[in-house]
Amino acid sequence: MTEVETIIKTVLKTGGYRLGSKSTLKSLRNGEAKAVIVASNCPEEVLEKIKSYDVKILVYNGTNMELGALCGKPFSVAAMAITEEI
Repeated sequence: MTEVETIIKTVLKTGGYRLGSKSTLKSLRNGEAKAVIVASNCPEEVLEKIKSYDVKILVYNGTNMELGALCGKPFSVAAMAITEEI
């Protein structure tokens, strides 16, 4: 298990996260996000918007479908915001 996967598993247990591009960007705008995890195939326009904020970006070495599955969701997840200290 990679470091990013370990972080994901931890925040899934604690509940300090937001899933999806829109929720992630909203968390960034509100100053809630401490870090962001993006799938390796995150859309470029979403990634550029995330990069415009001063936040740590971690890249999950899998697709958005794999990230969604890791989060226990039946849908793709291109980005997730971590709203607690990691």
